[in-house]
Amino acid sequence: MPTDFKIVLFLCNWGPHVAYQTLQDRRADIPVEIKMVRIPCSGRITKALLFKALEMGADGVLLIGCQSGTCRYGTGTAAALENTEDTRQIMDLMGLGQERLQLGNFLPDQSEALLAFLQEFTQRVRDMGKSPIVPRTAAAPAAAETPETVAASHDVFACQDCGKCTSACPLALAGKSFSPRFVAAEIIAGRAQRPEVRAAVNACLTCGTCYERCPSAVNFPEFIKAMRHYYQGGELTAAPAHGGFFQSMMRAMTAETLVPRRWQALPDNIRVREKSPILFFGGCASYFDVFFRKFLNPQTERILEDSLRLLNFFDVEPALLADERCCGHDLLWSGDRDNFLRLAALNAKALAASGAEELITACPECYHTLSREYPRYGVTLPLKITHMHEFLEREIAKGAVAFKPLEGKIAFQDACRQSRFNDQAELPRKLLQRLTNGTPLVDGGAPSVCCGNSAWTGCDAFSKRMQVQHIEKAKQAGGQMIVTACPKCQIHLGCAMEDVMRGDELKMEMMDLTSAIAKSIYWA
Repeated sequence: MPTDFKIVLFLCNWGPHVAYQTLQDRRADIPVEIKMVRIPCSGRITKALLFKALEMGADGVLLIGCQSGTCRYGTGTAAALENTEDTRQIMDLMGLGQERLQLGNFLPDQSEALLAFLQEFTQRVRDMGKSPIVPRTAAAPAAAETPETVAASHDVFACQDCGKCTSACPLALAGKSFSPRFVAAEIIAGRAQRPEVRAAVNACLTCGTCYERCPSAVNFPEFIKAMRHYYQGGELTAAPAHGGFFQSMMRAMTAETLVPRRWQALPDNIRVREKSPILFFGGCASYFDVFFRKFLNPQTERILEDSLRLLNFFDVEPALLADERCCGHDLLWSGDRDNFLRLAALNAKALAASGAEELITACPECYHTLSREYPRYGVTLPLKITHMHEFLEREIAKGAVAFKPLEGKIAFQDACRQSRFNDQAELPRKLLQRLTNGTPLVDGGAPSVCCGNSAWTGCDAFSKRMQVQHIEKAKQAGGQMIVTACPKCQIHLGCAMEDVMRGDELKMEMMDLTSAIAKSIYWA
């Protein structure tokens, strides 16, 4: 019987395919909702591919692989288990539920067991109903928008071809053949469609260093953001990092009927209210911890918990949005302005309904997006946006608190969105001075070089080199701990420290500034 349900089946080419082919040969009652995709190994299907099927309209996804001990590639069964477990947990946080994704493992002679598994899963999907995710793609730019009009609107024609941007660019200093001046000149000359130009636009870190150096004040990061939106109308030059998982997740969150399930596992000693004049906005840290936990063991959700503990310390019991969605930063900066605006509209509605007067966030990208990008694109928020560092400095400056000094020499990793985009480079340093009793940072007072990525737009050997150089510089200066200000910096630097060729050579203790304050503060 025809149905409008869609179930994607990723089927391993080895043992399970034999069982499935047996079912086909005898014309078994395989549910018509199932669309089979033959794959070399279940371990090759990443979290991004599993979720992409859901983003593109599947109501359920099956991954069928070999049983443990029979995988032709050795680790495929274990990898498939890890990927499905992680993806299911993220789906649960998103409000999509875990039951729309299932892993199965079968031998060649288990065709009857496979058929029962397929029929049971299909019935479960029917009972759950259609997926709340609405498949969305970025709309093509307006007909009047061309590379030349984008360049003109961002005053790129003012570029003096002096090269100060390239000489300061972190990517160029890491050895990559990349030049903001080259990108500007090529697009002005009408060569925006050249593959090397598109690749360069995709590679830019959008860290803002070039804007700081430009004598003509050309805002190159904003120009890159606009060009990425322009390129969204055609074929992208490269896939985002991690298979575009986070962009897929954010696009899925634009579905109005999707109800995320955030804040389900807060520690009992954290006090929050259903209604409060202060609202805490967490961002994507919880998703990062799940996605990267198998190989990086990140501690980004700890930043959220420590932020809430600090709010409680100062007698603030904030409200939380139980159905909080992503702010949309990564969609906007990877060029998907249309879905960013859909997400922003949903957030604006939820924030207005909260009745809060002030929103506090520990994420510099959330802070920048909510306070700067939303108004820039006409999305009005009826509350004040405050970074956690601002709140802490405001409260600590009142006195009556002290700190147990952090031990060892500290290297600080700035968040680009905080230091360069919002002129707050001094704010975290003031807080650090309180934690270290005035001991100078090992890397001085200037904003540090970008951690090597932004908006998950790309990650390569040059990003890795930037991260390694930062760690080596900190170690050579006697640094014993890196304090970060952004969850992504913690992830990227932590990734560099996992270099198996370098062993423990790059290992350093690392902690977010908010967590360091929560660990050290006490009433004087």
